[in-house]
Amino acid sequence: MRTEPGEVYAVAKGLRITPQKARVVVDLVRGRSVDEAISILRFVPRKASPLVSKVIESAAANAQENLGIARRDLVISRAFVDAGTTMKRVHPRQRGQAFPILKRTAHITVVVRSKEV
Repeated sequence: MRTEPGEVYAVAKGLRITPQKARVVVDLVRGRSVDEAISILRFVPRKASPLVSKVIESAAANAQENLGIARRDLVISRAFVDAGTTMKRVHPRQRGQAFPILKRTAHITVVVRSKEV
């Protein structure tokens, strides 16, 4: 992934949630400050909320450790969800038929940068 100077990112891969459901939560926090995004996710009743929150925390920790940027100065510049591998299972049905079950996974990426002053 290509990042600009001053940007730091974190990725969580292979999460057992569909990308469609995770994108709803990621859309809530895109463009917000890190602290505001974490407080929003704390009260969103979705399975993806703690997963996205963990990735944001990781990106913030990477920025503090690698660039020395204070957490209060960080804003989420980009956040997106990609489809991961799909586990394929079979559900037996009537008269010997088999219906496919697709267990989808997601990759969540969050990019943070310092606020413009």
